[in-house]
Amino acid sequence: MEPPEDMTSLSEFDSLAGSIPATKVEITVSCRNLLDKDMFSKSDPLCVMYTQGMENKQWREFGRTEVIDNTLNPDFVRKFIVDYFFEEKQNLRFDLYDVDSKSPDLSKHDFLGQAFCTLGEIVGSPGSRLEKPLTIGAFSLNSRTGKPMPAVSNGSGLWMESLRTTGLEASGGVSGKKCGTIILSAEELSNCRDVATMQFCANKLDKKDFFGKSDPFLVFYRSNEDGTFTICHKTEVMKNTLNPVWQTFSIPVRALCNGDYDRTIKVEVYDWDRDGSHDFIGEFTTSYRELARGQSQFNIYEVVNPKKKMKKKKYVNSGTVTLLSFAVESECTFLDYIKGGTQINFTVAIDFTASNGNPSQSTSLHYMSPYQLNAYALALTAVGEIIQHYDSDKMFPALGFGAKLPPDGRVSHEFPLNGNQENPSCCGIEGILEAYHQSLRTVQLYGPTNFAPVVTHVARSAAEVQDGSQYSVLLIITDGVISDMAQTKEAIVNAAKLPMSIIIIGVGQAEFDVCALQRLRGPHGQPRAEHGTPGPRRAG
Repeated sequence: MEPPEDMTSLSEFDSLAGSIPATKVEITVSCRNLLDKDMFSKSDPLCVMYTQGMENKQWREFGRTEVIDNTLNPDFVRKFIVDYFFEEKQNLRFDLYDVDSKSPDLSKHDFLGQAFCTLGEIVGSPGSRLEKPLTIGAFSLNSRTGKPMPAVSNGSGLWMESLRTTGLEASGGVSGKKCGTIILSAEELSNCRDVATMQFCANKLDKKDFFGKSDPFLVFYRSNEDGTFTICHKTEVMKNTLNPVWQTFSIPVRALCNGDYDRTIKVEVYDWDRDGSHDFIGEFTTSYRELARGQSQFNIYEVVNPKKKMKKKKYVNSGTVTLLSFAVESECTFLDYIKGGTQINFTVAIDFTASNGNPSQSTSLHYMSPYQLNAYALALTAVGEIIQHYDSDKMFPALGFGAKLPPDGRVSHEFPLNGNQENPSCCGIEGILEAYHQSLRTVQLYGPTNFAPVVTHVARSAAEVQDGSQYSVLLIITDGVISDMAQTKEAIVNAAKLPMSIIIIGVGQAEFDVCALQRLRGPHGQPRAEHGTPGPRRAG
């Protein structure tokens, strides 16, 4: 149910406008001759793609590629999957950065340039391949750091993981300066939902390192209709060996061959070098149909270096690569699970910390106006009214955190809004709202903002049924910064293997730490604890 790690995807379907996407398009990004910002090595580039809202014209971050070390000519593996509407002008922006640390905050890294285009420009270019110069200019810059100011919004009154910049003044853009080229390729995706899992090993690869053996890795490319190739996967590097056994990896079949089982797949073998100038060992070609045969004599490939073959008459090969295992399974969608009878168990957790303000005052986020819903009620209603239709009994546990409870003033980060410790469930969204309003009259707002207890609470319930018949969704509505970051990370990692997802909505005008939320997800959406242990899947 989760997007694969190599992909960044977002649906732009607007139920109100009734826009139905014509097709899904995969965008591949490469760059040439980027600015070199590092003194003793080459840049470590990252590409960030933004989309522009149709009505408010605000740019919002769509996704990020992986970081590639020490190169001015990156070919990014991670793709952007977008819905393509033929009748709409879909504006895109691509920003390039030289990554200097592990921080997800873009202002911490060196800006390398940007390019603007529309999705239609890419699709309509010859071979659906568009080249544009990267420039630095037409951008609001931070007057202190000289770096571009992030401009990200979800275009609504509620914001989810919104970037906020405080204490910084914006100045005008600088004059346009060319700083390399960006190459954007688009391909329509097939409806194939199969995922292939495979493992390779190699034998007697060429020795490329003077003081040791090679450090080999594989790069997979799928062929395009115009005869070019698009990178689709890289293995890990195996250090100091001529007979590597790479780890098993999974890749969507549509990424490998776009559902065309006979399309050529090219695999290149390289010796990794620290400075990014990896040595080419050789290459071979195959197809999905050949790989699907599994481990056999047909899937032992000679690694050939064309230049060596031309120069040396006695040249045979630069080693062999063998397919050790191959399996394929269909990736189930959310709709597949619903059709199969999966029930959604929806739990809401509301922030009762003092930073929300005194509920009796109109400036409070918890103020109960007789004329309109407050920010918490709006967020709950917006999400709850969608999710409730997938829960047959419409009974939803509702929790609060960060308040002092009567009669002894004990601080709790996991209390039932209805006051029933044995059964915190409320009947429908109206029942949750009623319990929420009642709690505001009885508890005292306090603190701190701890998420871990409510995450653990829902995880316990999710762990009880793991046969696919139930899926838990935790909605956390909060106004501030997470206080128990280490414990929350640990709780999410422990829950990552369970059938559950977490939605976090921030309300109000206070500083909301989006970087902290991104740290919860890890570098590729994979949850990671403070001690570095990754969870088994992407954060939901």
